[in-house]
Amino acid sequence: MDRTTATTLFESLASGIRLDAFRLLVRKGHEGMVSSEIAQALELPPTNTSFHLKALVQSGLATVEQEGRYQRYRANLPLMLDLVAYLTEECCAGHPEQCAELREASCCAPEVLPPLSSSRTAKKS
Repeated sequence: MDRTTATTLFESLASGIRLDAFRLLVRKGHEGMVSSEIAQALELPPTNTSFHLKALVQSGLATVEQEGRYQRYRANLPLMLDLVAYLTEECCAGHPEQCAELREASCCAPEVLPPLSSSRTAKKS
């Protein structure tokens, strides 16, 4: 991931409503949700919800699929994980093994965190 892409993704999450919507979609996983369910869960008017969902789709953080008269939204989980990896790839100046203690203190599941080996080492292997 490059800086421009990361910036675009962060800009799309800079709205509290979009952040809430994205986290809701992440929670639902592959199942996703139709827009009316999202609006109801977030207690928003449907037009307001559509505006924010469109921004998530345009950034690539969400996908939308037509299901009859409904639109089903899903979080783009691989892109989310790429963003997390982008943020952490230079952890501890390229020596992420130094961050092991911090990782243990994190509430993030170990399987979604990048490996402890440095990216330079991984590229040489």
